[in-house]
Amino acid sequence: MTQAEIKLCSLLLQEHFGEIVEKIGTHLIRTGVQPLRTIVSDTGLLLDQVKKALCVLIQHNLVTYQLQKRGCVEYEAQCQRVLRILRYPRYIYAAKTLYGDTGELVVEELLLNGKMTMSVVVRKVADRLTETMEDGKTMDYADVSNTFVRLADTHFVQRCPRAPEAPESPAAPPPPAPTLVIDEKDMYVVPRLSLVGRGKRRRSCDEEESGERKAKKQKQDGESSEPPPDDGIYWQVNIDRFHQHFRDQGIVSAVASRMDQTSSEIVRTMLRMSEVTTSSSAPYTQPLSSNEIFRSLPAGYNIGKQVLDQYLTLLADDPLEFVGKSGDSGGGMYTVNLHKALASLATATLESIVEERFGSRCARIFRLLLRKKHLEQKQVEDFAMIPAKEAKDMLYKMLSENFVSLQEIPKTPDHAPSRTFYLYTVNVPSSARMLLHRCYKSVANLMERRQYETRENKRLLEKSQRVEAILASMQATGAEEAQLQEIEEMITAPERQQLETLKRNVNKLDASENQVDETIFVLESFIASTLRKP
Repeated sequence: MTQAEIKLCSLLLQEHFGEIVEKIGTHLIRTGVQPLRTIVSDTGLLLDQVKKALCVLIQHNLVTYQLQKRGCVEYEAQCQRVLRILRYPRYIYAAKTLYGDTGELVVEELLLNGKMTMSVVVRKVADRLTETMEDGKTMDYADVSNTFVRLADTHFVQRCPRAPEAPESPAAPPPPAPTLVIDEKDMYVVPRLSLVGRGKRRRSCDEEESGERKAKKQKQDGESSEPPPDDGIYWQVNIDRFHQHFRDQGIVSAVASRMDQTSSEIVRTMLRMSEVTTSSSAPYTQPLSSNEIFRSLPAGYNIGKQVLDQYLTLLADDPLEFVGKSGDSGGGMYTVNLHKALASLATATLESIVEERFGSRCARIFRLLLRKKHLEQKQVEDFAMIPAKEAKDMLYKMLSENFVSLQEIPKTPDHAPSRTFYLYTVNVPSSARMLLHRCYKSVANLMERRQYETRENKRLLEKSQRVEAILASMQATGAEEAQLQEIEEMITAPERQQLETLKRNVNKLDASENQVDETIFVLESFIASTLRKP
């Protein structure tokens, strides 16, 4: 765990959960596994505060607990899961792209609350969608429920592990902490619920005051009623499935840019056919026959079977080896080589960064080293057709930044420089780790800058929010145009300009965070695939 990762985790926890939770989370990340008593004494917080903070972190899967043999419960922070908070906007946007506004809100609610039952999610999402609709229109619970089922069927949401049912005999004392279990075959099984109803709008202040007693009575009635049929069945977002989707999108885009749209659609079809059957950590997809791929192609692609076979042969013969042939049955069996695809994406990212940082000539040398593996300085000068002095400077510049490495091969045991070969090479996994570390530092700097911008303009932002609230209330009561104009003039022209500049800067910083996270995702996926490779 590097200092850059710890700092980024701390910033993410503070921004989303506040100071107390951040203090507990950062302490656990720094110290590792700790029992409750040690956490309380080390952080100097009250026992009640520590318990509540741990509950929040466990609810969001950021901390796990384990019962030790001595009967002591120990807590451990999941640093990689904390870093995933940075990717929440991408998960929500992906859900919106695939399943519309309803899917977006379902995923957003689950990410905001950590774990929720299906019935509560459906009601909340229906209420939120009803708020955005025109007067007189409401969202049906059944529509939201159908979208939830589709998300579960495609494994984007999954059931949380639950505590096994307590034994009938009350003689045995309960364990200090429950052991949560789940059967894999039940992970995506949606309970059968007959949710009947529609989303409700928030009432205005007058209606709330007049209906306060009625609401209390309804609440008391609700408390006495039976629990919902899915009580105890909690759901969470399946982050690995979203990562699989992002990886597949990256592979399809790479094929489209290297070859053409039809090739990318064939690869997309192969990935879509195996997205549920292939685990997110597998190096290859399941083998698919040419006939199966032909039947599964989208209706809009009117290409014949012979043309498809030609495309598949072309993809299999491509030097990048995104697609491989694994047999001849069923017109030919094909798989997508996920490990090689991720390696190509990571290498392309490294090449792009070298070009942006050092220029096109350095990028030429970098690509040459990737292709030839090991080269002496004289060979680099000859192959790249760059003058000796310039090539030497460029190689040393990249060597000092850890983009290339130098390997010594001595002719004699004494390692005398005159009798030693000095070969330049690119260690892609090592360079990827170095870049990943820099990306974490970059995101932390961007977040700190965004918080600084907001803090410096806090007074102006509060004034703007007050004016907007006054305008909204006056518009609701039917105020005249002149009155509204007078309220708007409370913010002067220079202040308005300052607000516009602030908004533009914050949007730029937000966009930059998301762009850096895309690079982080490619590098993390590649490094994880190298660790898994047998």
